Amino acid sequence: MSKIHAEHVFTSESVSEGHPDKVCDQISDAILDACLKDDPDSRVACETLTTTDLIVISGEITTKSKVNWEKIARDVVSQIGYTDSTVGFSAETCKVMICIHKQSPDISQGVSRTPEQASTQGAGDQGMMFGYACTDTEELMPATIMYSHRIVQELARRRHEEPAKYNYLRPDSKSQVSILYRNGKPVRVESVVVSHQHTPDMDINVLTALVKDVVAQVVPASLLHDGIKYYINPTGRFEIGGPNGDTGLTGRKIIVDTYGGVGSHGGGAFSGKDPSKVDRSAAYMSRYIAKNIVAAGLAEKCEVQVAYAIGVADPLSINVDTYGTGRLENDSDLEKVIRSIFSLRPADIIKTLELKTPAKNGWSYSLTAAYGHFGRSVFPWEKTDKAAELKAVAANYAAK
Repeated sequence: MSKIHAEHVFTSESVSEGHPDKVCDQISDAILDACLKDDPDSRVACETLTTTDLIVISGEITTKSKVNWEKIARDVVSQIGYTDSTVGFSAETCKVMICIHKQSPDISQGVSRTPEQASTQGAGDQGMMFGYACTDTEELMPATIMYSHRIVQELARRRHEEPAKYNYLRPDSKSQVSILYRNGKPVRVESVVVSHQHTPDMDINVLTALVKDVVAQVVPASLLHDGIKYYINPTGRFEIGGPNGDTGLTGRKIIVDTYGGVGSHGGGAFSGKDPSKVDRSAAYMSRYIAKNIVAAGLAEKCEVQVAYAIGVADPLSINVDTYGTGRLENDSDLEKVIRSIFSLRPADIIKTLELKTPAKNGWSYSLTAAYGHFGRSVFPWEKTDKAAELKAVAANYAAK
């Protein structure tokens, strides 16, 4: 059984939409959204690479939708804010290479079914996926990753909405938040790191004041104090950034995408993959289950793991770990509760979370590709609509 440390400091990081890896994630997911728009059964495994004035889009895509790959990529880059050719990466001037072919028939035969056989749809690959939730924040997310996201997200919001006032900010940025925990609860912020790309004439004192103002806005006052250590652009300058400063690839920020290093992580990335890939859909479902368990008061922390074999519908295993905070005598009882309420077959996950038709429900895969896949109420896996049922079924098992 996992132990709760009496006192420790934990750190998580986030990166902005302008980070080179996140540029790639957003292009890959924008392509997925375009494919699903007119063909919900599209099979998409899209990988993007970016570097100085170059975008390479590759992967295996089978779709009936007519998609202008190049236009989608340029639109994403423009929306992020890379529109100045002098910074080495611009939506208008960059080259775009397209290297796409259809999904392998070996994979297709494992996941393709007739409507009558839909329930037997197999997993698109082998692997293990994790979902996590805790009581750190109202979103039931770890505090360190939640506030790291909020810092870079708020900086980006100001850059987009008040360009004249914040004209010294460029799109690429990173944040890092360290928080002191006592008995498993966040007590105070120990340090904040922000590195933000900027124009040559920026005054570091102006950026420092801005970051402190943002932190005061997005982090609860109960965690703030005068002794927080701030590290703002620690190297001194950050003029060269984005894909011009570092090559970007889809799927390289998987810890930023999930829980900031809290709990465990499976082997697969999310962005660019349609929901037949359990790397993505089962990770979303695991978060949905874990969050509902915590919302039901059955644990203060909960991690759910599922595992699959390619072409097989039923998961090979389900494991639950409440880190010693569970209300039932054994965490294995929670596994029984989960099995009685949730189906973890790929087709049922897709149906439960409506993963083939995001636009109809007011969200997009593109939206997941920056500032985390978890912790925002717009996504269907963030609902806590099963909490009451979980609590009722769990009542049949002995409590501690």
